[in-house]
Amino acid sequence: MNWKKIIGIIAGIAIVTLFVFKLKNNKENTQSKVYQYDKEQAINVQADTLQIENMNAEFSYAGTFEPNKETKISAELQGKINAVLVDVGSVVNKGQSLVLLDNSLLKLQLQTIEVQIEGLEADVNRYTILAKADAIQGVQLEKAVLGLKSAKLQRATLLEQISKTSIKAPFNGVVTAKLSEEGAFAAPGVPLLQITDIKTLKFTINVPENELSKFKLNHSYSLIVDAYSDILLTGKATMIGSKANMGSSFPIQFMVNNTSDLKIKSGMFGKVSSIAIGMKNATQEKGIIIPASAIVGSADQSQVYLIKNGKSILHNITISKKIQNKVVVSSGLNEGDVIVTNGFINLFDSANVIVK
Repeated sequence: MNWKKIIGIIAGIAIVTLFVFKLKNNKENTQSKVYQYDKEQAINVQADTLQIENMNAEFSYAGTFEPNKETKISAELQGKINAVLVDVGSVVNKGQSLVLLDNSLLKLQLQTIEVQIEGLEADVNRYTILAKADAIQGVQLEKAVLGLKSAKLQRATLLEQISKTSIKAPFNGVVTAKLSEEGAFAAPGVPLLQITDIKTLKFTINVPENELSKFKLNHSYSLIVDAYSDILLTGKATMIGSKANMGSSFPIQFMVNNTSDLKIKSGMFGKVSSIAIGMKNATQEKGIIIPASAIVGSADQSQVYLIKNGKSILHNITISKKIQNKVVVSSGLNEGDVIVTNGFINLFDSANVIVK
């Protein structure tokens, strides 16, 4: 036999044996590093003991205060700004002058027209006397009368233009923006000031479709302002949205009277109660209410983990409706039951649990 072949076979067997040994050793090392979960180990969870609750309980909805009216004021005529009579924060009344434009040329034109009217009135008086005496043709009197009417119309136009050089407040409010200064040039459509009415405010919330029934049009509700929790306001529901917004919720708007010192500002946040004023003592339906986050299981079968004798028991329940981030359970749970509300990682049916 060829000794070279024998040596080659022996070397191959040695290499294969070494490779198998290496693989086995790697497998044992890997298995030793893998975490082996102990199913008997107790799992830390958070739990809640169920009680019979008011299913029509009062809930609050966050929203934003907005001004009842707000507008940017601009001039109706072109002209140089002679004076800005208010500043940001000024409280103004309807009809108050806010900005004065240069009207010197308009006043000169008015004086010219006044002189023309004076002459035309004299002509009309003179021609009237002459026409009665048949000293002139009647057409001359007619031309003088028409000229006088035209001059008076020009005077009325100039007086209207002069009145518009004093820009007035369209409603009571507060100056919230000053967009021009004395010496600048005003033109139609160019904003000069912003006036905001916060004596009356709009408060808007967004409500899911299944909670729209909590609010009724023209009913009054209690509101609080986040910045002034000691102030309780009353808001009347004036609008319930007919179209969902991008978040699949519906806007509800309330009209709210501000405090006498106008503490509530546009853009502040607040909350409105879901129960109308005067409805607090209405008959309330009671039942079991649990957090929606406590529900596990499939979409077809809702389940929760009950805690009994230190073990978690997966239990079927039936849900009748949702209230914000909670659900009403119609069957499957009783008062006094303890359910897991947090700590679902590694949790399984019949697991040992420790309530934190």
